[in-house]
Amino acid sequence: MPGSRPAHSVRLPPGARTGPDAAVAARVVPWLRITAAYAWRLILVGVVVYGVFTVLGRFQLIAVALFLALIVTSVLRPLADLLGRVLPRPLSVAVALAGSLLLLLSLLALVGNAVASESATLAGEFRGGVHRIELWLQRPPLRLSPGRLSALENQVTHYLDAHRSRLLSSALTQLGKVVELVTGGALALFASVFFIHSGERLWSWVRDQLLPSGARDAWDRAGSTAWRTFAGYTRGIIIVAATNAVLVGIALLVLRVPLALPLTLLEFFAAFVPLVGSPVALGVATVVALAGRGPLTALAVLALIVVIGQFEGHVLHPLVLSWAVRLHPLVVAVSVIAGSIVGGVIGAVVAVPFVSVVWAVLRALRPAPP
Repeated sequence: MPGSRPAHSVRLPPGARTGPDAAVAARVVPWLRITAAYAWRLILVGVVVYGVFTVLGRFQLIAVALFLALIVTSVLRPLADLLGRVLPRPLSVAVALAGSLLLLLSLLALVGNAVASESATLAGEFRGGVHRIELWLQRPPLRLSPGRLSALENQVTHYLDAHRSRLLSSALTQLGKVVELVTGGALALFASVFFIHSGERLWSWVRDQLLPSGARDAWDRAGSTAWRTFAGYTRGIIIVAATNAVLVGIALLVLRVPLALPLTLLEFFAAFVPLVGSPVALGVATVVALAGRGPLTALAVLALIVVIGQFEGHVLHPLVLSWAVRLHPLVVAVSVIAGSIVGGVIGAVVAVPFVSVVWAVLRALRPAPP
């Protein structure tokens, strides 16, 4: 019309919403929309992870046995491959497994023999150590009276007498746990035989028979990355644990702490729980040193905890575990605590390799940047 403004045409971008939904979306700030989009995806992932752990909790014995079989496979597979160059494959697997079992049983027999041979001496040392602890508690700054200490001993004795039946039933319950442990060990040994002998053929069968053809390449890449990360982490943590155990054993022998060999073995197995296991094992060694050798030796063991912790965190882990996924110490601590809440000691052991494998698989499946 004459005198009116000229008409303008506006081209909307592709995918732009119109109508009431567009008005609602315009009122929502962008960061809130992005947060909501990630939130429901994280909730879905959390539900799936919770479901997986619930199913594994129902079949905890089988899951732990297969996990142990994977650990045995990651350690003995290189040895079996090396022996397979000169021996038939079944015989090389049998030699690797039998040799490792013989080494483990010999080590346990050596520890048992050391404890049995020192039992009489240790009893006298611990009685003298308890007396020294009582004298130390009577001095400043605690100044506990002898009557208070005697009352505490009587309370402990009365508690043991009053709850003897409960402790006996708990011991019988632990016998059932021992039977489960033996069953799980047998299943782990049985599964490790097949994993070491033909693990790649088992994976190929699962990939070709249970997965669609379009997803096989991605799953194959994820599986190889997961196994490489898990095997590297397992071998690395065994090297770290062995190095810690050797250092602790030498120090305990130099300080003449009682039960040095069993405490060394305890340190080796405790090192499989990162950040937590080694200080706990050395704390037990400190108590034994306090009872057997006195406060000065106990202080020396406490200093040993600090030195070995720094050496492990700043030298061993960066040097030995460089081929596995490097996780931030905060991630490791949170993983260990979360694993212990979900599955106790077993969850604390499994948590860090599980997080490492998941993170490595996510990085392997991430598309390469242009």
